[in-house]
Amino acid sequence: MAYDPEDDGAKMSFAKSMSYADYLSLDPILGSQNLQSDAHDEMLFIIQHQTSELWMRLVLHELTTARFKLAQGDFPPVFKMLTRVARIFEQLNNAWDVLRTMTPSEYSAFRDDLGTSSGFQSHQYRLIEFILGNRNRSMMKVHEHRPELHHMLGQELEEKSLYHVALDNLARELGLTFPPEAYCMDQPHLACKEVMDAWTQVYRDPGAHWTLYELAEKLVDLEDYFRRWRFNHVTTVERIIGFKRGTGGTSGVKYLRKMLEVELFPELWNMRGQL
Repeated sequence: MAYDPEDDGAKMSFAKSMSYADYLSLDPILGSQNLQSDAHDEMLFIIQHQTSELWMRLVLHELTTARFKLAQGDFPPVFKMLTRVARIFEQLNNAWDVLRTMTPSEYSAFRDDLGTSSGFQSHQYRLIEFILGNRNRSMMKVHEHRPELHHMLGQELEEKSLYHVALDNLARELGLTFPPEAYCMDQPHLACKEVMDAWTQVYRDPGAHWTLYELAEKLVDLEDYFRRWRFNHVTTVERIIGFKRGTGGTSGVKYLRKMLEVELFPELWNMRGQL
């Protein structure tokens, strides 16, 4: 006799109840793959980027709350959230392995159908960079056609970055005051000697500054996974399109390689040579 899950108490009728698909809004999600060609691999390309945007939605959820908690000095949940963000980037990193199963010939079959759309235009990715401290107001221009997104990014540049808030905690515990250049609001954060000396002090005596020590390692861990994701992005693009220009007009691989040089928390990396 065939197994009937209803015999075990499983609910089988959802005419008047919320189902799995209802809760997750699966109909609009699974119906949002609007292919522009009949190329088989376009589905892979779209789902790869859609799922990446969903993971980035979670990254923003975690980082926004982590920054708020860090400003309050509530460290334990911050550590949990930063660990989660690092693991999300590991998940994003692994996704490149799936996209790399697509060959240059297969991508060429639908690349022209992308028009001028490009991952360079992802407002969520830009917001993640802004929250982490890699800030550049000129990057907002690409979103001027969407006033609500442009405004949202502009608002973020008025807020302290996650790293700024970490520096507030560092300065407070050590009784220091960092120079204004350590708190650039709309420019990429650059290494500051006073900040590096402060982190060096923490690392030379972890026991006396354990909370800051753990915070520093969580930030390094996050950037480590973020860097791996960027690197695999470069190699994936080079493998599929070589050195062609990106669909959004960037120099493609050359642009992505330049982004590999960006350091989110430079003092936490540079100070290691002083220990």
